[in-house]
Amino acid sequence: MARGLAASQSQRLFERACARIPGGVNSPVRAFQAVGGSPRFMDRAQGPYLWDVDGRRYLDLCMSWGPLPLGHADAAVVEAVCRAAARGTSFGTATAGEVELAERIAEALPSVESVRLVSSGTEAVMSAVRLARACTGRSRVIKCAGAYHGHADAFLVQAGSGALTGGVPSSPGVPEAVAADTLICPYNDAAAVEALCAAHPDGVAAIVVEPVAGNMGLVPPRDGYLRALRRVADGAGALLIFDEVITGFRVGYGGAQQRYGVRPDLTCLGKILGGGLPLAAYGGRSDWMRQVAPSGPVYQAGTLSGNPLAVAAGLATLERLRQPGSYESLEAGGQAAAQALDQAAAVAGVPCAVVQLGSLLTPFLCPSPPADLDGVQAVDRAAYARLFQEMLARGVYLPPSPFECCFLSLAHGPSVLEELAAAAAGAFAAVATAPRDGGRP
Repeated sequence: MARGLAASQSQRLFERACARIPGGVNSPVRAFQAVGGSPRFMDRAQGPYLWDVDGRRYLDLCMSWGPLPLGHADAAVVEAVCRAAARGTSFGTATAGEVELAERIAEALPSVESVRLVSSGTEAVMSAVRLARACTGRSRVIKCAGAYHGHADAFLVQAGSGALTGGVPSSPGVPEAVAADTLICPYNDAAAVEALCAAHPDGVAAIVVEPVAGNMGLVPPRDGYLRALRRVADGAGALLIFDEVITGFRVGYGGAQQRYGVRPDLTCLGKILGGGLPLAAYGGRSDWMRQVAPSGPVYQAGTLSGNPLAVAAGLATLERLRQPGSYESLEAGGQAAAQALDQAAAVAGVPCAVVQLGSLLTPFLCPSPPADLDGVQAVDRAAYARLFQEMLARGVYLPPSPFECCFLSLAHGPSVLEELAAAAAGAFAAVATAPRDGGRP
């Protein structure tokens, strides 16, 4: 299908959407504002591929922002969802599947003795922080600049992900009193966290961190950083909350906490947990979690929490991931994709630091890998926009932001990665020869 025709169909839908939906999209990064052009409207997906409304196929390196480690429309997941839907889409009651999923989570993450299912990562982190405040009797929360923990008021202060992409890392509508209880420090700087705790004795309820930063691009923790946060939290009497919405079941079956050998007090999960359907969770030690209603006074509820379709998709996904060799395959795919991008950039002479961990990676268009938000903001945004458009023209769908991760799946096999390597070679060569006018394509 001709490129112009595909764009014109998406453009028509985008114009209709803009008349009824703010910005024409239901999540900001989808609008392509960071990369230029009109967003593609997708019609279907299978394995590692997307097809837009005019039938053009794209090799997907976004993968719905992470929930699909098995690929799009995995047969076992689809079958599980269809079986569940035939029995009823929502009951508003307890179900056996919820119990099984809670047991699977506890089996995978020893830090999670008790768990509550919710519908989104935002809900999970918001609820975990409320619990931490109730258990400690304190109000302040420490987060990292550039981290994104959902769009609850307390976390839209120097936030990452779409907030960083759109250039509004703090949001109007957040009361000053709420923002005042959110303390900010650089990622990968445990000394800064310790200083904040010392400056607010008996005032810090929780240290909330992505153990592997994934919302300002992929920024892994420095050696010893997570262990230092555990020590600081213990010394300050604060709870350590790991936001593993991205890394949970992604960088290992036991998440980042297993990979790095650090046990948090509370853990937030999402994305993969629902197998592509809306599902998230927060959990931790039983004595903390017993404070959640109806066991205790900390209120949290949700009509669709533990939705049976999402639970079925999550169970089917986890069943496949816990099979031997799954994570070795995901790691090998991530390494191969990173090598393809790195080699293409090097041949073209484009400064690019490709950071990869498991099936996560980010091509930072800068000379060296960033360690925090300051380093991330040094990337060449205009060059990334050109790279995005050149890859899109070659049938590869990158995240439409330089501050997001690429996600791979078990469906990204060797032949698919060969397609990626060929597209990357041409795209980086085009970026290298493009006019340096600082504008978007």
